Amino acid sequence: MANHAVAQPAGSAPQTSVGLAVPDNPHHAKRWWILIVLGLAQIMVVLDTTVVTIALPTAQRALGFSDNDRQWVITGYALAFGSLLLIGGRLADLVGHKWTFIVGLIGFGAASAVGGAANGFSMLVAARAVQGGFGALLAPAGLALMTNTFTEGKERAKAFGIYGAIAGAGAGVGLLLGGVLTEYASWRWTLYVNLAFAAVALVGAFTLLHHRPSEDRQRLDLPGTVTVSAGLFALVFGFSRADSNGWGSTSTIVLLIAAAVLLTAFVLIQRRIRNPLMPLHVLLDRNRGAAFLSIFLVSVGMFAVFLFLTYYLQVTKGYSAVRTGVAYLPMVGVIVVSAAVVSTLLATRVSPRITVPIGLLLGALGLALMTQIGPNSGYVLHILVPTVILALGMGITFASAPSNSTLGVDAEHAGVASALFNVMQQVGGSVGTALLNTLAASAAAGFVRSHATTPGVAGLAAIHSYTVAFWWAAGITAGAAVLCAIVFRSGVPQVDPENRPVGVM
Repeated sequence: MANHAVAQPAGSAPQTSVGLAVPDNPHHAKRWWILIVLGLAQIMVVLDTTVVTIALPTAQRALGFSDNDRQWVITGYALAFGSLLLIGGRLADLVGHKWTFIVGLIGFGAASAVGGAANGFSMLVAARAVQGGFGALLAPAGLALMTNTFTEGKERAKAFGIYGAIAGAGAGVGLLLGGVLTEYASWRWTLYVNLAFAAVALVGAFTLLHHRPSEDRQRLDLPGTVTVSAGLFALVFGFSRADSNGWGSTSTIVLLIAAAVLLTAFVLIQRRIRNPLMPLHVLLDRNRGAAFLSIFLVSVGMFAVFLFLTYYLQVTKGYSAVRTGVAYLPMVGVIVVSAAVVSTLLATRVSPRITVPIGLLLGALGLALMTQIGPNSGYVLHILVPTVILALGMGITFASAPSNSTLGVDAEHAGVASALFNVMQQVGGSVGTALLNTLAASAAAGFVRSHATTPGVAGLAAIHSYTVAFWWAAGITAGAAVLCAIVFRSGVPQVDPENRPVGVM
C-alpha cells in the first residue's frame, strides 16, 4: 500500500500513518527528549547484567568470598528481576507509569550505591537483589511510557528501533564499561556508575513526564501474582542450579517441576479470574506472540557470544578486560546502526514476517562462523567478521521486537505487555546460561577423555566447548527464524491514534 503525505492545516492535531488525528497526548511535544530519558534508564538496567560480570574476579578478591558463592552476585539480580517483572508491570498500570518509573529509578540508584559500598558478600548480594526488584518496576514502566508516547506509525517505528538498539547493545557496552572502570578506577564503580544514569534520568522524568491516572481501579490479582512470581523465581533459580549443580540434581529437578506447576496454575487462574494480572489476549495475539518468541530465543542465542567469546578472548587469547570490551565495540555499533536504519526505512514498509526472520538468519550465520575459532585465530577474520554479521541480524531483530510486543495493547495494559517482553528477555538469558554452559562443559569433558595424550589438551578442550555452544546457539537462532516466519502475520501492522490495530498495509 502506498504511503501518501497528508497536508495538515496550521495548528491542527498531528496525523498518524492512517490519517487520523492523535488524541491529546501531553508527551507528544517533547517525545524525543522523553526517548533519551527512557533510553538512559533502559541502558542502565540492561548493562547491569554484564557490567558487574567483568568486575567479579576483582570484587571476589576484595571481599574474600568463595568460587561457589560468586554466582549469587549475578543470580541474585536475575532472580529478583525475572520473578517480579509481571507484578512490576501490573503495578505500573495501576499506579501510573510516570511514578512507577521514578520509584524504580530512585530504588535502583540507591541499591547501586549500597552495593558499591558493600563491606562483605552478604551486603553485595542483598544490594544486587534489591537492584533487580526495582529494575522489575523500572523496565516495564519505561517500555509502557514508550508505547503511550509514540503512537504515530513512522515515528513509533523509529523510536522503538532506537530503544531496541539500546536493549541489544547494552550488554556489550556493559562489558566495555565494566572493564574500563575495573581497570582504571575500582570494581565498586561498576555499581556507582548507575547513580549518574539514574540522576540524569530522574531530572528528565520529573521535567518531561506527565502523570496519567489509571482508569483501571480493579483489585490486584493476588492469586495470579503469587503463582507467577513464585513460578518465575523457581524457573530462573532452577536454570541457575542446573548451571552449577547439573540437570540431574534433585534441586534442579524439583525447582523446574515446581515452576511448571506454578506457571500452569497461573494460566488457569488468568482464564477464570475477573481481573487477571495478565489478560491472555496480550500474549495470544499472533504478532505479539511472535515478538515475545523472537526475543526469548534471541536472548538464549546471544548469551553464547557474551559468555563464551569473552572467555575465549581473555583466557585463550590473553586479552585484558578493557581490550575485550573494545573488541565488542564494532558489534555494538553495528547493532545500533542497523536497528536505526531498519526502523527508519523498513519497519513501516516491510512486514515483520520478513524482517525478523532475515535478522535471525543473519544472527545464526554469524554464530555459525564463530565456530571456526582456534588457538591462533586472528581478530579480523574470526571475531570481527562473525560478530558484525551477528550484530547486523540482531539489530534488525531488535528494531522490530519491542514495538510489535506492545503493538495494539491499550494504555491500561501497556505495563503488563512491556513486562512480558522483559520476562522473555530475562528468562531467555537464564535458559541460555544453563543450557549452553552445560553443553559446553560436557563437550570439554568429552574432548579431554578422547584426547588425553594431546599436548595442551585443556586449552583445546575449552575452545572445542565454545564452538559446540556456538553451534547450538546458531541452531536455536535459525529455528527461531522459522517459527517467526510461521507465526507473524503477513503485511505491515497499522494502528490508530490509541494504539489499536486497524489492519495491515
